[in-house]
Amino acid sequence: MTGSRALWTLLWLPWLLQGTGSGGAGVNFRFASYIGDHMVLQKEPAGAVVWGYGEIGGIVIVSLHQAQETLMKKIAYVKEQSGTWIVVLDPMKPGGPYNMTAEHIIKKESYSQTVHDVLFGDVWLCSGQSNMEMSVSQIFNASEEQAKAFAYPFIRILTVGLVKAKEELEDLTSVDLPWALPTPKNLGHGNFTYYSAVCWLFGRYLYDTLKYPIGLVSSSWAGTPIEAWSSWRSLQACGVPKEEKQIPLLSDPTHPPSGPTEHSILWNSMIHPLLNMTLKGVVWYQGENNAYYNTDLYNCTFPALIEDWRQAFHYGSQGQTQRLFPFGFVQLSTTMSKDEDYGFPRIRWHQTADLGSVPNVRMPNTFMAVAMDLCDRDSPFGSIHPRDKQTVAYRLHLGARAVAYGEKMLPFQGPLPETLVLLVDKELLKLEYHQKIQVQKQDDKIYEISCCSDHQCQWIPALMGNSSSKTLFLRVDSCHGTVTALRYAWTTWPCEYKQCPIYNPGSALPAPPFITVI
Repeated sequence: MTGSRALWTLLWLPWLLQGTGSGGAGVNFRFASYIGDHMVLQKEPAGAVVWGYGEIGGIVIVSLHQAQETLMKKIAYVKEQSGTWIVVLDPMKPGGPYNMTAEHIIKKESYSQTVHDVLFGDVWLCSGQSNMEMSVSQIFNASEEQAKAFAYPFIRILTVGLVKAKEELEDLTSVDLPWALPTPKNLGHGNFTYYSAVCWLFGRYLYDTLKYPIGLVSSSWAGTPIEAWSSWRSLQACGVPKEEKQIPLLSDPTHPPSGPTEHSILWNSMIHPLLNMTLKGVVWYQGENNAYYNTDLYNCTFPALIEDWRQAFHYGSQGQTQRLFPFGFVQLSTTMSKDEDYGFPRIRWHQTADLGSVPNVRMPNTFMAVAMDLCDRDSPFGSIHPRDKQTVAYRLHLGARAVAYGEKMLPFQGPLPETLVLLVDKELLKLEYHQKIQVQKQDDKIYEISCCSDHQCQWIPALMGNSSSKTLFLRVDSCHGTVTALRYAWTTWPCEYKQCPIYNPGSALPAPPFITVI
């Protein structure tokens, strides 16, 4: 705001304030739909963005109060094109509660609205499809997990309503669960509603470490491909073809009804309206619906979505949300598929931009939870919806602590081989891992080599041999041609529950799947 306009406002304010009312009856004046009682706003070093609607030509004064004390005031003008106003609060230390009042002054009249019990802390957005949408009532030990709700009054939760739109919306048109303190009832509202188990448990593990307020915003829809959550910009950047073929649906009687699949239809309605929000980061669990749809574009569409969301949230929040904010995700788990060609192994690989682990050059400031060893054959919601979301969220929060919060010595990735040496005379392949490995069991099928002779290659098992703290030998004597490549855990269901062969001994994190040329 220019100096002269600020001076004009201060000189005229006493006169403008003579006619005062409250509420906004008859006047289009309100906060944005996700700004309400019990909310969490992003703490320092960022400034939280607060916005809403007003009458064109008016001004809005936003003030923050604690007890009887006014801590700050910010003035905004209602924009002519959009009828919106926006302010950036001064960076605040974590804590609260505060009350926040917006006062709208127009033509000698004054209207005000107050939001109560506002905390400052870290705000995380959780998005994706059904495995993110699965609620706390659907997971193992559900009633026990729900009962813990009352111990966490400084975690606040919000769920965005299921809405689709052909054009980008400015504000949410539906909120399923407005900002609330967690209770057993709103954590376990119903199947695939609220509250997201992965989101809640991730926030709870973070709170146990950080000990200051956490705001969780859940915006997910079951049975949706990444294209629905992507802007036209990022789809264009990846050369995604226009929608022609219908996306095959995952056939399972216990599946939630499939969500919308049209390109950008949820970006428009469930992400774009949140862009003004100052965020700490995002966590994402999606990919099952791309196992048969644009599967081999996922190594572009996923990194492109991350980059596009980062640009859009940074710009929408007036530069307050970090340009490269931390982005965490869950690598696909498992499903009982009869189809050997099912795209799960390829999607898992593409989720890392074909580099095997994150963060990496194509996906900076990201973190990943491996979940392929958390299978659940007997899940009442179908094997594609495993009920152990506690381990998923725990692994995810380790990544957040390391990447988003800078805990340098905290292990958050499982072991990957650094070098491969083919010992031809001994008919062995030597794998040198970048960290210590624990060989939990011998598995005769999980490592496979590409064996080539007469210009024909096929994948055959390589038996596990001797190992030491960072080294594993594979037997390649079954190949009577040339060994050209190696892959690990390259199936939809690589191992039984927590029974993959390779883990990190200290952190119990599983080795992720990989494929590599020798």
